[in-house]
Amino acid sequence: MGSNGSSGQPAAAQRTPRLGRAWLALCVALALHVTDEALTGFLGVWNPTIAALHVRWPWLPMPTFRFDVWLGGLIALVVVLFAASPRFFHGAGVLRLPAYFFSALMVGNGLGHTVATILGHTVPELRFARPAPGFYSSPLLIAAAVWVIAELRRTAEN
Repeated sequence: MGSNGSSGQPAAAQRTPRLGRAWLALCVALALHVTDEALTGFLGVWNPTIAALHVRWPWLPMPTFRFDVWLGGLIALVVVLFAASPRFFHGAGVLRLPAYFFSALMVGNGLGHTVATILGHTVPELRFARPAPGFYSSPLLIAAAVWVIAELRRTAEN
């Protein structure tokens, strides 16, 4: 038997219900995180932070956003991620590597909100009331992303 409890079939052909559930949890966690950010004024911290960073490093490829563009883009991302869910119940195939990257990015995202809350600022010139926007949903985002990573590893081929 393979490491994923299979009879030697490739991971992409396997039924992987735990990976599918982990992916759905990450999609839900991201949707809640976007809602948390939208309701707690995330762009009021993001845009000034990016503007301050651009003063120091004008080459930095980080955009500022209008609320409608930011929210619309994130809603579209969440819809696409949910639409990919069926693949994760069947091994994820070519989505495995992007899923690792995306999950790691979500761990970093959640940690960023946590660190900003602890520090009370993103850059020295931008202080804000604690907690940072998006903080409340960050633990769920981190936990779901770690679960996806763990399931991707568990269902990997030898």
